[in-house]
Amino acid sequence: MNVQPPRDAGPEDEPYVPASRSLPELTVKAVVLGVALSVILGAANAYLGLFAGMTVSASIPAAVISMGLLRLFRGSNILENNIVQTAASAGESVAAGVIFTIPALVMMGAWSDFSYWETTIIAGLGGLIGVLFTIPLRRALIVEHPLRFPEGVATAEVLKVGDRAGAGGARGVKLMALAAVAAALFKLAAEAIAILPGVVQGAVRRGRALAYGGVALSPMLLGVGYIVGLNIAALVFLGGAIDYLVAIPIVHALGHGPADGTALERVAAIYRDQTRFIGVGAMLVGGFWALLRMGGPLARGVRASISAYRHLRTEGSAGIDRTERDTPFHWVVIGTLVAVVPLYFLFDYVTGRPGVAALMAVVMLAAAFLFSAIAAYMAGLVGSSSNPISGVTMATVMVAALLLLVLVGRGHEAGPAAAIFIGAVVCCAAAIGGDNMQDLKAGRLVGATPWKQQLMEAVGVVAAAFVIAPVLKLLNAAHPIGQPGGLAAPQASVMASIARGVFARDLPWAMIAVGGAVAVAIILADLWLASRKATFRMPVLAVAVGIYLPFHMSVPIFAGGLIAAAAARRHRSRNRPAGQGGLLFAAGLITGEAIMGILIAIPAALGWSEKIAIGAPWQCGWAGVLLLLAVAAGLWSVASRPSRESA
Repeated sequence: MNVQPPRDAGPEDEPYVPASRSLPELTVKAVVLGVALSVILGAANAYLGLFAGMTVSASIPAAVISMGLLRLFRGSNILENNIVQTAASAGESVAAGVIFTIPALVMMGAWSDFSYWETTIIAGLGGLIGVLFTIPLRRALIVEHPLRFPEGVATAEVLKVGDRAGAGGARGVKLMALAAVAAALFKLAAEAIAILPGVVQGAVRRGRALAYGGVALSPMLLGVGYIVGLNIAALVFLGGAIDYLVAIPIVHALGHGPADGTALERVAAIYRDQTRFIGVGAMLVGGFWALLRMGGPLARGVRASISAYRHLRTEGSAGIDRTERDTPFHWVVIGTLVAVVPLYFLFDYVTGRPGVAALMAVVMLAAAFLFSAIAAYMAGLVGSSSNPISGVTMATVMVAALLLLVLVGRGHEAGPAAAIFIGAVVCCAAAIGGDNMQDLKAGRLVGATPWKQQLMEAVGVVAAAFVIAPVLKLLNAAHPIGQPGGLAAPQASVMASIARGVFARDLPWAMIAVGGAVAVAIILADLWLASRKATFRMPVLAVAVGIYLPFHMSVPIFAGGLIAAAAARRHRSRNRPAGQGGLLFAAGLITGEAIMGILIAIPAALGWSEKIAIGAPWQCGWAGVLLLLAVAAGLWSVASRPSRESA
């Protein structure tokens, strides 16, 4: 594994592999492994996003898996590992862009099922546009005015440690595999055999008073909470508490809920018909706030990029270091034009009006560039996993729907679907934009060649795009997306409500206004925390997602965040470095449950689910809670170990 002799990490502007040294990067084994991980982790994140409305970065798990597998080959090196994680993380980001938007077309009835070629075209070309639009921003955001890019820095450190330690990658793979098996067996027991319930919940009603409590029995959500950390996990929990512990009881006490049904049925009805739209309002305000906040920094970044390319054109590329060579700008322009043409024909097919399709293509391009740049900038500040992509996409869908309402009229049945098409391309571009910059930051720190990473990002996008539609079709057949008892797909459900509601003019504006007011209060609180230089912050979209998610899903996410905070405190108290063990174990929990969820969907889609679910009569909620606590204890045990034991 160690082609590069181990050495201590230098300053950030000194790459781990010097520019004067060239190591193999785009090798056959790296490309094959990168494509495979892009497909696998993309499918896993698609399931996670549909289930919980959140996705997590795949860069570090991919880097660890790559280190473990490439050690089987002679002469492998850190730059090959970096290329693999670049492609793999692209698959995760494509999945996020797709599942936040495309399922809305099925929910609205515009599609009866997921169209393979249309989904593939949107995912592939939207992702490629995101790669292309962020290439000119690399110098501005990473080289000349470098941002933090926390996940990119963390990925680079994992790659460096693995390169020095040699066997660290193999230990990391074993740890992830152990967690994945545990989570997969948990999912198998809960969903396929059905000896465990998926949720333990209950509600109590006394007159007009209504109280609810519940917890999702999901190791995957524990892993999500651990990875996003206590700050975000606490905000998601806060959002759920605002909805289920405050808003729903108030609505019920005012007599605006259903007149009959059990307490639990009343809670579900009030959430479904009314209070979830508080989350919609909060997400919309959060999206517009992100646009307003990023205007100045984004303009400065674009100006710096244009200046850098003008200098390159006049001075030429002679003498440019290997580590500073981007994809030539004329290829960025050509690639963008090539991507727009099939999207125009797709829009024309949807609307049946060439002029409207042309305007849609222009709006899509402008929004994709703006939001890709915003996602790239936000990734530099808070990381890809905390990027406000869903919020800005909702803002895009609303603006596109209003514009189409004026152009095609209220009676045009394809209007809402056309708005979703625009939002889907923009969402894929923004998701990839943030991920691309994180990968390029990691590449700069380890000494990668930028144009090779940018090419591999495109390869990962295309690989994931070709398989995402079958994954969605499979999951929808087994667990109807957006339907009771199926996969919630919270963001896509919001997109559908916005696009449909603009044309039908029946959006519940009162609840949306309440959500907007809640978002404004949270933004003001976050600004106050920023002025105090507090370590705890309140990004509004984290709270908004919590408001929209069923509360029982917020509980294990919060528990995972608590475990992460407790482990970090233990390491600090003992003055020792924290290892990556907890992160890898959490990633294994996510991957194992998600992959098992997809596998379980195969017999369920074939109509065999009733024959498999033999344990339903003997379900025991408390046994499920105890087993989830055992998984949490395992996560704590691994996370609290010092780095030398968990590398």
